[in-house]
Amino acid sequence: MNPIGLIILGAVALTGYLWVQSRPAGQRTRAKWQLIILLVALMLLYLSVTGRMHWLGAVVAALLPLSRYLVPLLRYLPFLKRLYDHQTQRRQSGGNSSRVQTAILEMSLDHDSGTMDGTVLQGPLSGRRLDSLGEHDFIELLQYCRRQDQESARLLEAYLDRRFGDSWRDDDPGERQEAPPQSSGSMSEQEAYAVLGLQPGASEEEIVTAHRRLMQKLHPDRGGSDYLAARINEAKERLLG
Repeated sequence: MNPIGLIILGAVALTGYLWVQSRPAGQRTRAKWQLIILLVALMLLYLSVTGRMHWLGAVVAALLPLSRYLVPLLRYLPFLKRLYDHQTQRRQSGGNSSRVQTAILEMSLDHDSGTMDGTVLQGPLSGRRLDSLGEHDFIELLQYCRRQDQESARLLEAYLDRRFGDSWRDDDPGERQEAPPQSSGSMSEQEAYAVLGLQPGASEEEIVTAHRRLMQKLHPDRGGSDYLAARINEAKERLLG
């Protein structure tokens, strides 16, 4: 291959890699595929322009007799195996994130990275995303939640614990809710599916698997929160009860 072509392809690949890394965790798989498709398209364009397209045809023709043996082995290649496992997990969960909504907050949890994010639904900071708030904003929002809706306060505390650890408590002027919330039994079936990140009609095995996977990430003994663990347990009981 022409050295200039290699340099251009390498530059595109490096730029694409940095772009993929800059994407939110939940969007990186799609971004990787977009980068791969772009690189393949550039390679095909290069072969076409340089009159070497016949090389690709020769390689494909040589591999066709072996395709029945090669295809099952692709999943064992490191990158493709991770992609295969990821897609299998997504099929089992029926989604890539869980969603919990209270009167004041809507929160999402990315299953792959464990990252939480959310949006303020009402109050002085209505419409703001949590990742755009500063320290003073969080304290103001937490005080507002404690005055208006204790469930929202517990959810925001869970978010702050997961994002900042214990450091946020030094600036907290109020009382932190220590007791785990009791199940109210009022969770709807739709909410239960959203909490577990499943599609309506999921099987019992899928519900149990999603519950186990989320508890591994969010159990209080693993650095999670009592509130989120209680919601996950309530969702499982709602769907299997």
